[in-house]
Amino acid sequence: MAELMQQQELNIEVDFFGFGFQEPDDRFVPVGYPEGRVPETFLTAHPGRIDVESGGHTHTAAMTVEVWNAEPPSAHGREAWEAQGQARIHSPSGELALWAAAGPMTESVRLPEAGREWQVRIYCVGREEVRRLAQESVPEGVERYLAQFSPADA
Repeated sequence: MAELMQQQELNIEVDFFGFGFQEPDDRFVPVGYPEGRVPETFLTAHPGRIDVESGGHTHTAAMTVEVWNAEPPSAHGREAWEAQGQARIHSPSGELALWAAAGPMTESVRLPEAGREWQVRIYCVGREEVRRLAQESVPEGVERYLAQFSPADA
C-alpha cells in the first residue's frame, strides 16, 4: 500500500498562462522553460522538465506537492478537478526548480531520492475563476494544484 513520504505547500508565480518544473542542472535540460511550450495542453513533458498550462495569465497559484513511496490513490474525490494529467521526469539532483517565463522562482520541489525517474499526476481546480479574475487583477490562491510524485519503477 502506498504511503505518503512528504508534503510541501508552494506558491507558484504564474506568468503568460504557465509554469514549469525543471531539473536545476542545465546539462540535463536540452531546452529550458519556456521554449517549446504547448499552450493547448494542460501538461507537457520534455527532457528534464514538465510544463503546466494555467487558466490565468498572471497570478499566484497554490500547490500541494505530495511524494509517495508507490503509486498514490487517486485524488478524484478530493476536489471537482477541472484539469488533470500525468508525466514522467528523471531527476539527477532530487530537486525540481519551478520556472515561469520570467525565470526561476525561489521555491522548488524536493524529492527524497536523486538519480531516479518519477511519475507525477497533477490536478488543478480554479482555472475558470482565475481566467476571469486575472483579466482585472493579480489573484492569489484562486487556482490550486495537487502534484503527486511517486517512483516510476515502484
